[in-house]
Amino acid sequence: MRTAVITTAHGRHEHLHRQQQVLQALPDPADIRVVVALDDPGIADVLQSAGAGPSTTVVDGPRGDHGLAVGAGRNAGAAAARTAGAELLVFLDVDCLPGPGTLAAYRRSAAGARRDDLLAGVVAYLPPPPPEGYDLDRLADHPGHPGRPIPAPGAEIRGDDPRLFWSLSFAVRPEIWDRVGGFDEDFEGYGAEDTDFAFRADRVGVGLTWVGGAEAYHQWHPSGSPPVRHLDDILRNGELFARRWGFWPMEGWLRQFAEMGLVRPTTAVGGPADGTAIHGWERT
Repeated sequence: MRTAVITTAHGRHEHLHRQQQVLQALPDPADIRVVVALDDPGIADVLQSAGAGPSTTVVDGPRGDHGLAVGAGRNAGAAAARTAGAELLVFLDVDCLPGPGTLAAYRRSAAGARRDDLLAGVVAYLPPPPPEGYDLDRLADHPGHPGRPIPAPGAEIRGDDPRLFWSLSFAVRPEIWDRVGGFDEDFEGYGAEDTDFAFRADRVGVGLTWVGGAEAYHQWHPSGSPPVRHLDDILRNGELFARRWGFWPMEGWLRQFAEMGLVRPTTAVGGPADGTAIHGWERT
């Protein structure tokens, strides 16, 4: 199965360099590599320094009016991969390193009984690297995130909650990508575009399967919890999502923002087509 690995990138050059080297060293590497540069002209140089070969394509992603156009970038990456003949689209965030069997596990599931589902891998969060860097032979020592299913290698778990889907690492056949319609490009900046993608998949009957053996290892970088620097994105994308689906995503963070005095509940905003009214959030 002709496989493409698609990554959107803005900054995180060290992470991208390491990811590219790991991808190239896989025992069963990708046939096609697409990296979408989101307002970052240095991406091509990073890939060249990592030894990327002729199977790697750099696509200049669209610019967003309200932050990075991550969803539109993923759509552009999928289009480039399909033009190159991809039969399986594997999306891997720039922070993530694949395990040695990740692509093979995705290929097996894409050829099996769950071939018409979104295929999601287990993600483990790595601690800060030591001075000599991560020991790539010991990545499997780090357990998967406990908030998601963790199937054994070779096993699959059918998911029943699209809210658990995340876009750090997932695979989908082009035919299923078309059924879902790709990512909604109205979401820009941080948050909610992947949950919206999973809900739209669920609405058209596309399931979610967690794939054992398709590990991704999220490289450490500084981050805030809650992510205050993304507050405006979370409010904007959250309202877009809520108007469509009838509830706010990332509401745990919004409650924390409220406790910090950064946001407050507002009067109801228009909900989905059934006329349901839902509360809103706004900056204080």
